[in-house]
Amino acid sequence: MMSDVLVIIPAYNEEENIERVVGNLAEHYPEFDYVVVNDGSKDQTAEICRKNNYNLLDLPVNLGLAGGFQAGLKYAWKNHYPYAVQFDGDGQHRPEYIGAMREKMDEGYDIVIGSRFVAEKKPRSMRMLGSNLIAMAIRMTTGVKIKDPTSGMRMFSRKMIEEFALSLNYGPEPDTVSYLIKQGAKVAEVQVVMDERIAGVSYLNPVNAAKYMSKMLFSILLIQNFRKRDKRFKRKAGGNEG
Repeated sequence: MMSDVLVIIPAYNEEENIERVVGNLAEHYPEFDYVVVNDGSKDQTAEICRKNNYNLLDLPVNLGLAGGFQAGLKYAWKNHYPYAVQFDGDGQHRPEYIGAMREKMDEGYDIVIGSRFVAEKKPRSMRMLGSNLIAMAIRMTTGVKIKDPTSGMRMFSRKMIEEFALSLNYGPEPDTVSYLIKQGAKVAEVQVVMDERIAGVSYLNPVNAAKYMSKMLFSILLIQNFRKRDKRFKRKAGGNEG
């Protein structure tokens, strides 16, 4: 029986993590379907997935997060999944929170973010400073408060799946979430705990983190004003709940 939630796991050079991540999900949370999107990895990620008979989309070249995640959402759209959740292949996201995110969707939300800071206070760091600035920019431009805008654990409704699969050629980043809020999408957050990466190297070193923050701020504050508005979203922009 098909699940109503598809867990999309974009993976680029995650040979040290992918077996643990997918194994845990498949063994302990079989109520959720999943697909690994191998984003042109140069290591053994794809071979490990094939060896273990994982459900795999094997992209021949690296498309980046936007292209990889969009491929997963096209898969979700074609296979009629009502919900899809973005789930990191590095082991930082915990599958035990997917159920709570799915339940939140039943309250009428289009996007539910797995947030580290609904009930917890943000630590003081340069990375959290960037998160705070992005949250401030989103609130200034949409009126909606999102406490953890850079969280990569996001669940999308069928309407959002359609939007990414067929219309939006953008990644599931804070600026796109901001854009969708302007179109009337309702966004909520649920409290989650995230683990530290156990193996491999994160892309977000201090230099790349600063570049990312600057790019998101520029996009939210300026570029969003020039995106073509999608008239399918008729509802007023919704508030954020935790």
